[in-house]
Amino acid sequence: MLLLGIETSCDDTATAVVRDGRTVLANVSTNQDAFHTKFGGIVPEIASRQHLALLSAAVQDALERAGAGIDELDGIAVTAGPGLVGSLVIGVATAKALAFATGKPLYAVNHLHGHIFAAYLERDAEPEYPFLALLVSGGHSQLVHVDSPVAMRVVARTRDDAAGEAFDKTARLLGLPFPGGPGIDRLARSGNPHAVDFPRHRAERDSLDMSFSGVKTAVKYFLESEAGRAAAPADVAASFQAAVVDVLIDRLGRAAQRAPYRAAVLSGGVAANSALQATFKAWSERTGIPGFIPALRYCTDNAAMIAAAADRQGAAVHADPLTVAADPNLPFVLPVSTILG
Repeated sequence: MLLLGIETSCDDTATAVVRDGRTVLANVSTNQDAFHTKFGGIVPEIASRQHLALLSAAVQDALERAGAGIDELDGIAVTAGPGLVGSLVIGVATAKALAFATGKPLYAVNHLHGHIFAAYLERDAEPEYPFLALLVSGGHSQLVHVDSPVAMRVVARTRDDAAGEAFDKTARLLGLPFPGGPGIDRLARSGNPHAVDFPRHRAERDSLDMSFSGVKTAVKYFLESEAGRAAAPADVAASFQAAVVDVLIDRLGRAAQRAPYRAAVLSGGVAANSALQATFKAWSERTGIPGFIPALRYCTDNAAMIAAAADRQGAAVHADPLTVAADPNLPFVLPVSTILG
C-alpha cells in the first residue's frame, strides 16, 4: 500500500508518503513556533490559518519528494481527531476533497493511534502483540494495552496536566521559550537531577494514573523561595525532569507486571526527551521486555505515523469522504462495529 498521510491536529502542518506502513518515501513538516512563541502557547485561530496557507503546497511537496503521482496512491490517511477543531477541519477537508476527486480510499485515523504506530516506521523489527505503549505528549499522558492494530485500551492516564504540558509550563517559569520541552532537556543536561527533591505523584494502590500538576506547582513555589532564587536553573530543570521521568517509568513498570507483555513502546512528543529515553532503555534492559522508541523525527507530530496506522488498521478506519468529520474529542477505542466490519 502506498499512502499519503496528512496530519494537522495541532500546529504542525505535516504530509508524508509511506509504503506498506513502514518505508517513508517523503516526510514533510512545517512547525509554526515562530507564530506562537510570543503568546507562550498555541493560538488555535493562528494555527488554523497557517494550515490553510501551507497544506496544499505540503501535499504537493510530499508527492514530489516521493516521486509519486496522486494517481499512484492506494489511499489517503488523515488525522480525524483528537486535536484543535479548526486545525483538524483543514486537514480533513483537504483529504476528503482529494479522496472524492480521485476515487482513492480515505482513512480517518486517531492521532494517538498514529503515535503508537510511529514505532513501526523505518524498522526491520517491530513490537510483538500484546505490547504496552507509554504515550506522552503535550496533550496526553497515558498507558495503553495493545492487543492488535484495532484492539487497544487505555489502562492509565494523567488526572490533570499531561507531561508535555507540565514541561511547557515549567519552562515558562524558568524563562525558557515555547515550546518548553526541548529547552528543559537541553538545560537539564548540565544540571544535577538530585539538587532539588521535587515530589513524585503517588497513585492509590490499584491505580496506575499519573499527575503532573503538583510537581509543576512545586517548582513555582521553590523558585519563589530564598533557596530557589539562589539555585542554578540547570539544577532546577534537571530535578523537575527527573521527577516527571520517575513517575512515567514507575507507572510503566507497574503496568508491565499486570499482563504478559511481549514489548513496550515509548511514543509521543515527550518521547524525544533524552532523559526519558535513557531511563526507558535502562528499564527495558533490566526487565528483559523489548523496548521500541520511534526515530526522533517520528516522536513529534508527523504524517508518516498517520499513514502507518492506516496501513495496519485498514477497513476499521476506512471512511466515506462525504460523511467523515473532524472530531476534536475522537474516542480512543475504535467502535466494535468497525472492527468487526
